[in-house]
Amino acid sequence: MMDPITMAVLAASVIAGLSAAAWAGLKAWNGWLDLKRMELQQNSGDRTLPPASGRIEMADLKERIRKLEAIAAGIDL
Repeated sequence: MMDPITMAVLAASVIAGLSAAAWAGLKAWNGWLDLKRMELQQNSGDRTLPPASGRIEMADLKERIRKLEAIAAGIDL
């Protein structure tokens, strides 16, 4: 069988290895979260609606086209 000192060294090595792996995993997770936060901050400015004046102008142009098509077809508005 193994003597107690060898078992203690082996257990300490396993604990140290698991601690290092957990620390590295947490650092990677924190870095990934920081990356996602930066992506969200960059994309948050892009989610605005176009100005209402552009939509009003588009509706006005569509109305003019409808009237011109009616005139061309000979329909009296």
